[in-house]
Amino acid sequence: MRVMVIVKATEDSETGILPPPELFEAMGKYNEELAAAGIMRAGDGLRPSSEGKRVAFDGPGRTVIDGPFAATRELVAGFWLWEVNDIDEAVAWVKRCPNPMPGPSEIEIRPLYEMEDFQ
Repeated sequence: MRVMVIVKATEDSETGILPPPELFEAMGKYNEELAAAGIMRAGDGLRPSSEGKRVAFDGPGRTVIDGPFAATRELVAGFWLWEVNDIDEAVAWVKRCPNPMPGPSEIEIRPLYEMEDFQ
């Protein structure tokens, strides 16, 4: 089962404040554990939404919207793509993760559709 593990943005991540070096080190070790276990397929942090754009679709029309975007807690600050046996294994791995932000934070786990879902 493939899952996307989504690190939710915080006010700090949206203002571009980087975590302290100790957190980078802890996350590096955690990523090494994921890789050694054969779970991690990809992962990265995202720049603040102020550096992003959205494209809104309405029929044939397209409108480009410049960041920053509202609802910080609904934005994505980073992600991993993992291959796990089931959602419970993904939850167990997330529970081992260092807190990805200096303060309160959330990580969301979402299964990806697989080809067999469409047959």
